[in-house]
Amino acid sequence: MNEPRTIPTRPRDRLYAAVTLVLAVFLLPAAFARHPGRARELACHWALRMRFPAEDLTGLADGALAAFTAARTQALWRHGQLIGLTSGYRDPHVQQRMFDEEVRRSGSPALARMLVLPPAESSHVKGIALDVRPHEGARWLEEHGARYDLYRIYDNEWWHFEYRPGSGGPPRRRPHPGVGRAGEHADRP
Repeated sequence: MNEPRTIPTRPRDRLYAAVTLVLAVFLLPAAFARHPGRARELACHWALRMRFPAEDLTGLADGALAAFTAARTQALWRHGQLIGLTSGYRDPHVQQRMFDEEVRRSGSPALARMLVLPPAESSHVKGIALDVRPHEGARWLEEHGARYDLYRIYDNEWWHFEYRPGSGGPPRRRPHPGVGRAGEHADRP
């Protein structure tokens, strides 16, 4: 990842990943009984729900949800990496409140746009933005996300990815949300 410093893996994060993978393995027979064709995906979903209980996938666009589900299933089963969602779809009113709070905190709309976009420009409101955790999961997604049309968009946000199908490769990364062409928008948690 293009960052000035790399956040080191914490031992507890490796432990969480190992425990979640073991839990998914134990859940696999029940998942197979429930849905044989999607057993690994379902066991992964159940295990990750236990690891990230506050996660909310509702409101994501169908393509974004399918891509995210496929990516994190592959990350867990093939590489032992956890990918959780801290923020996906946002209601326009929530997004406006976040933008207004950032304007008050930073002192101007221009400065606020470096971190949060207004609802009309936010990919979270469109249901195609994913703010992920932990850092290692984001690193995995940055390396493998193109297979799922999931791309990191901003230099200042290691956690923010967007579903961009048919883009013919990764979109040009921008320094922060307030920079870019019309039609390419997103923001942070």
